[in-house]
Amino acid sequence: MATEPELGASAGSAPSAPAPAPRVLCLGEALVDRLGPPGGDPARDAPVDDRLGGAPANVACALARLGTPSAFVGRLGLDPIGEAFRQLFNARGVNTAALQLDPERPSRIVLVRRDAAGERQFGGFAGERGGGFADQALAADGLAAALGPLLAAARWLLVGTIPLASPAASSALQLAVRQAAAAGVALALDVNWRPTFWDGAADPASGPSAAQAAWIQPLLHQAALIKCAREEAIWLFASADPARVSAALPQRPAVLITDGAAPLRWWLGGRAGELPAFAVPVVDTTGAGDAFTAGLLHGLVGRPELLQEPLAAGAVEQALRFAAACGALVCRGAGAIDPQPSEQQVLAFLGESAADIGAP
Repeated sequence: MATEPELGASAGSAPSAPAPAPRVLCLGEALVDRLGPPGGDPARDAPVDDRLGGAPANVACALARLGTPSAFVGRLGLDPIGEAFRQLFNARGVNTAALQLDPERPSRIVLVRRDAAGERQFGGFAGERGGGFADQALAADGLAAALGPLLAAARWLLVGTIPLASPAASSALQLAVRQAAAAGVALALDVNWRPTFWDGAADPASGPSAAQAAWIQPLLHQAALIKCAREEAIWLFASADPARVSAALPQRPAVLITDGAAPLRWWLGGRAGELPAFAVPVVDTTGAGDAFTAGLLHGLVGRPELLQEPLAAGAVEQALRFAAACGALVCRGAGAIDPQPSEQQVLAFLGESAADIGAP
């Protein structure tokens, strides 16, 4: 696998040929996950491992690695983290025409605790200088002009809920959603609830308040595809049944509910089902869900009929197994982006898994 840019590295040269028009736009945060030592606190314990991340940035990079042209829409500081991201996006071929650079606010560092099994919990931030972080200041001004050409060939706009926690970024997100709808581009929502982005003193395991849930509702009512964790589904819908979640929304979206190592539950293409997780040695689960999202969007770009009714269950399960394999492979390495697989690596992994199942 190719070596990724390190933090603080200088930006690479421009690609020799124009990048293809993006099929998926990923809007939201790009940040550094500061991974603490297993069982330790990244705020005070060494060694720490700084990794480029942020759900939308993760998905954009994973899509590009899989071969689906993508764009990142967000805001970064003019600092070593922002420079490292620009080099990374350039190396992966991610379109950055709608990337904003902030001369005043820094890029965000998220403190990530890890337990002995690689499971993580987000526990605050580092690097803030009194004026907030660059991702919070994503500006609607100028965004419409930047998005226009990108939406012309796009099939999906992927968003999460984190931008809703900041007034400026929330306005920019809502503008992008309206513009995508006008262009006929479908909305994919990864709920990705992170209470510390809304309130730094919040319990990282707490659910959204009634007011916060109300902010999320408009996105839930517009998305054609919703991915959420089991606890998020219960908080927002009082159910972890994807068919019931879909039926509770007017547009009847596809719904995928993850639950760690437990089976994925889904409602897609008019069918419900479950898919067991792949058993792999886990180094770090950060970004596994984002790799899954990228794998699914990669499949939907190539086969949009997967969302239509009726469709053979085998086709849906094949697409979901591919997406699940993307997530499993990311768990085998540190960080969210470095371990992301190519399409060929995913297919090879699926072939090995099938052979293991069939072995006597």
